[in-house]
Amino acid sequence: MTDPNRRQIISLRDVQKHYGSYHALRGITMDIAEGEFFSLLGPSGCGKTTLLRTIAGFEDVSSGHVLLDGRDMEGVPANKRPTNMVFQSYAIFPHLSVAQNVGFGLRKRSDLDKSAKSALIAEALGMVGLDGYGDRSAQALSGGQRQRVALARALILKPKVLLLDEPLSALDKKLREQMQTELRRLQRHVGITFILVTHDQEEALIMSDRIAVMFEGQIAQLASPQELYRRPVTQQVANFIGVMNFLPVEISMGQGGSIDLDIAGLGRTTIDSAQCPGAIRPGLGQAGLRPETMTLLVDGEDADGHLAEGQVEELAYYGDMTYYDVLLDGATVPVTISMKNLTGRQVLDRGARARVAWDPRALVVFAE
Repeated sequence: MTDPNRRQIISLRDVQKHYGSYHALRGITMDIAEGEFFSLLGPSGCGKTTLLRTIAGFEDVSSGHVLLDGRDMEGVPANKRPTNMVFQSYAIFPHLSVAQNVGFGLRKRSDLDKSAKSALIAEALGMVGLDGYGDRSAQALSGGQRQRVALARALILKPKVLLLDEPLSALDKKLREQMQTELRRLQRHVGITFILVTHDQEEALIMSDRIAVMFEGQIAQLASPQELYRRPVTQQVANFIGVMNFLPVEISMGQGGSIDLDIAGLGRTTIDSAQCPGAIRPGLGQAGLRPETMTLLVDGEDADGHLAEGQVEELAYYGDMTYYDVLLDGATVPVTISMKNLTGRQVLDRGARARVAWDPRALVVFAE
C-alpha cells in the first residue's frame, strides 16, 4: 500500500488501450507516490511498456484517465508533461561530446544563457558520477557510461517523474548489478519518482519500493517486494517471482479459522488462513514453499519442528550456494532446496538420502 502521508504524483483510473481488436491494457487503476521507486514487472507482451508510454504521452489511451500531479493528461503531448524518459537503446548521439549530449534538451531554452546551461550540465554529470567527462567523445564511452549519460540528459530537465524502459538490459551481468545499486542510490539522492519497466524479477526486487506484476494487460498484484515474494496472491505470480516449489495438498477446515493440510511429501500440519491468499475451501490445492525456507540436514545436525525425508536427485554447485533437487518420500515431483555452503559444511552427493527441515509458517496455499 502507498503511504497515505505521501502525495500521489500519478493516478491511473480504468486505463484501457486497444490496438484494433487487440486489448493491450485492461482497466489499469493505481496510484504512484511522489518520490517512490516503482516498477512495472512482467513477461514480454504483458503491456508494461505500453503503460509506461501512456504515462509519457507517446500513446493515447482508448478510455480512462492518466493524472500527473493532479492534472488530467488527456490531450497533453509528451513534451508538455512533467516527465522524461530513458530508453533501452540510450539514443546517445555519437558525433556529440558528453556535455553536448547531456545538454541537448536545453538547446531551445532561451531563458538560460551559456554559463547557466554549463552549470546545469555539470550538475547533471555530477549526479551520475561523470564529473570531468563533459569534453569526451560519446563514442569513447563504455556501456555503463552511456547509460549514465542518458540518465543525466533526462535529469537535467528536472522532471517530476523519470520513466525508465528497461535501461539496464543491454549491460553485462556484473555491470548491470552495479548499475542497479547506483540507480537506486541516484533515485534517493534526487528524490523524484522513478518508474521502471523490467522483465527481470531480481532487478525489480532489488530496486523497488513497490512492484506491479502484469500479465495480459492487467495488474495481477501490486505490493512491496517482500510481500510479493512471501505472499503472492496467485500461482502465476508465485511462479514469476523467484522460484516456488508446489506440492499437492488436501485442504480441510480446522477450528478457530485455522486450515488443516495434508501435503504430499511433507505430511500433516495446520496453518493460519492468512497464508491462503485466495478463496480457500476444502478439497485439493497446491502448497508453495520457497527453496530457502527448507533446510537439508547433514550428519550430526538436527532441527526443531517439521521434518521430512527424501533423496537427492540432482544438484547445482554455485560456490557460495548449492541448489538441490530432492524427491521427498510420498511426492511425485522433486522440490528445489537452496543451501549456503558454509565452511566445513558437507555438500551432499546425487543419490544421497536426505532429511529436510521445514517451517509451516513459510507455506502459501492455493485452492484448485
